[in-house]
Amino acid sequence: MDGTPQEITTLVGREVYSNNGVFVGEIEDVRLNVDACAVTGLALGELNSELFTNVTEGGQGVMIPYRWVRAVGDVVLINDIIERLQQPENEEDAEVVA
Repeated sequence: MDGTPQEITTLVGREVYSNNGVFVGEIEDVRLNVDACAVTGLALGELNSELFTNVTEGGQGVMIPYRWVRAVGDVVLINDIIERLQQPENEEDAEVVA
């Protein structure tokens, strides 16, 4: 973005991807801090089922902190932290990850 203020409603409907190019979800709403006039979170729906299989039930979304956002354009890029949130499938994987 060029630094020009944009309406926050323009975020709704944009797709969210990790820095690694993995689809995360689609923005359905934003969380605001009215006192600071700032966006503090993004509510995502249409989630990537591979990332959120054990985290959400069908029809639910997730809220991600806006501090994870790296870039906003035609799509929104966030840190790859979302991919690292996946639970390891067995204890050996847990030791490798930790």
